[in-house]
Amino acid sequence: MSRGSVQLTEARKSEIIEACSRLYREKSFKEIKLQDIADATTLTRTALYKYYRTKEEIFLGLLQREYEKWNESLLAILNENDSLTKEELARAVSRSLEERIQLLKIMSMNNFELEEQSRFERVVEYKKALGDSMKIMRRILDKFCADLSEEQKEKFIYTFFPFTFGLYPYTNLNEKAVKAMEEADVGFHYYSIYQLSYDCITALLNGGFPGES
Repeated sequence: MSRGSVQLTEARKSEIIEACSRLYREKSFKEIKLQDIADATTLTRTALYKYYRTKEEIFLGLLQREYEKWNESLLAILNENDSLTKEELARAVSRSLEERIQLLKIMSMNNFELEEQSRFERVVEYKKALGDSMKIMRRILDKFCADLSEEQKEKFIYTFFPFTFGLYPYTNLNEKAVKAMEEADVGFHYYSIYQLSYDCITALLNGGFPGES
């Protein structure tokens, strides 16, 4: 494939992903159809299939893009600071997540289904972006949290990243969910994305790891 063809392909894919992103701000995953995405681009639905085979594949591409944007924020934390206290680090990472609502929203979906309905090469592209996030976070811990053991750093990664998948649904309850919780007599206290992230990161950085006293 020529350089011009590669650039055109990437431009088309970016156009499709951006169209999906705009629609997802207003509609749910279930409400968005492939035709809706095509109508929001300069492509026909038939032409869209050249780049993405399913709606799930497009959303997986959007999730990949959002991870890549978060990675830029994490790299800024890593490269633009000579030193950070654990509290400062917790605040910086929490702010970076607070700014990535679209990322957290897609993360709360059924990612298994997104991957299942996507081609292998698309799943690999997404996993690379996710893997980069984890690697950058590890570099952040190496730089600013030298007192943590290798085991503690690994536990941080594999505790914090699964935690992020539940941030959006907890902090964005719709009216139906709130009424259902009231009817079920379930106590609910609202915490923001920032506060939940900050509390989790602070606890983990100060020894609050599963299985440790």
